[in-house]
Amino acid sequence: MGRLFGTDGVRGVANADLTAELALGLSVAAAHVLAEAGTFAGHRATAVVGRDPRASGEFLEAAVVAGLASAGVDVLRVGVLPTPAVAHLTGALGADLGVMLSASHNAMPDNGIKFFARGGHKLADELENRIESVYADHRTGAPWDRPTGAGVGRVRDYDEGLDQYVAHLVGVLPNRLDGLKIVLDEAHGAASRVSPEAFARAGAELITIGAVPDGLNINDGCGSTHLDLLKAAVVEHGADLGIAHDGDADRCLAVDHTGAEVDGDQILAVLALAMREREALRSDTVVATVMSNLGFKLAMEREGIRFVQTGVGDRYVLEEMKEHGYALGGEQSGHVIILDHATTGDGTLTGLMLAARVAQTGRTLRDLASVMERLPQVLVNVPDVDKSRVTSSAELATAVAEAERELGSTGRVLLRSSGTEPLVRVMVEAADIEQARSVAGRLADVVKSALG
Repeated sequence: MGRLFGTDGVRGVANADLTAELALGLSVAAAHVLAEAGTFAGHRATAVVGRDPRASGEFLEAAVVAGLASAGVDVLRVGVLPTPAVAHLTGALGADLGVMLSASHNAMPDNGIKFFARGGHKLADELENRIESVYADHRTGAPWDRPTGAGVGRVRDYDEGLDQYVAHLVGVLPNRLDGLKIVLDEAHGAASRVSPEAFARAGAELITIGAVPDGLNINDGCGSTHLDLLKAAVVEHGADLGIAHDGDADRCLAVDHTGAEVDGDQILAVLALAMREREALRSDTVVATVMSNLGFKLAMEREGIRFVQTGVGDRYVLEEMKEHGYALGGEQSGHVIILDHATTGDGTLTGLMLAARVAQTGRTLRDLASVMERLPQVLVNVPDVDKSRVTSSAELATAVAEAERELGSTGRVLLRSSGTEPLVRVMVEAADIEQARSVAGRLADVVKSALG
């Protein structure tokens, strides 16, 4: 059995890669591992379980709940809520474990399982490894220790979760959104009720699209991975800005009043300046990944804000933030972590904070985002290759070295295997867009030939 956990939980095609049996088994294994680690010591364990609206989430939720209850864990079933809501409720309710069923921005046939530890934080790598090991042992014959009678877990719906989470979001805003007209694209996903409710309570006038999930239409031509509908709606309605989430609403991308995209780097830049002004940007530092545009780094240097860089993945951003006490970090893709108010990327919170900055300053989002100039950056996804060899292929290493010599100090190259999908990402940054496209295209061809 290959490693099940990627950079963002366990993910795959529902009912093919990610089966009910796997979901149940991993849930039981997680309960046993956390019990062994002392997480449940001296009390009856409780877990918060939520999901996005995917049809497969219905049977996977049932499997997870059954697995946890069979291991003696009481379950609070919060239903369809964003990933950051499940993380928040895990902490706010004092639960020992949180479980979210979602494949985030992936297409509808996929689904995933993400575990949160007490406090709403992602599990450490060593705990994930231990869960895999215990699950594998069980598959080869090791029996579970099963409680009986009153020892089995009890299950109840926790309907208060949505209101509790929305109240938290609105309660941490530095100012209201009165006077702003905002278009929200919910990707027919987990925030379809939460986000409009939060923005409305904060005072915004709303136009909402992509907020009618039917279990099959999540991320389908809408949301943060497909911004065209949002761009058109912002212009059509004369809105001040638009906000787009992905399927589980841990991401946020934006659109300014002209219909131009505002990406995660620009959002981070705007929020960094706002938080510094409020003396909330601890150590005057922002954390981002190697995928961040060079223009972001240059803007932060110009503004006197320190930029700390990590590997790709919001978990690595979060680890750096927690280790050093930083308050703000994120990714170009729109994962933004505001650690004083969330334990993971929170798309609704990010969108609210961005809109609050527009309302507070009276400036357009376009003007605020102009604090950084995005240098031309081309990203090519190369599917159906052996991504495990991306760092060991001599042919690929030679091609990358040649590209770096060509770009010199005005650009850079980054190749990495996706942590959630079967593909290799080729990123090229250059002063000239045509040069970036040319180099990226050549490297993508080498990836296909060398790793195909």
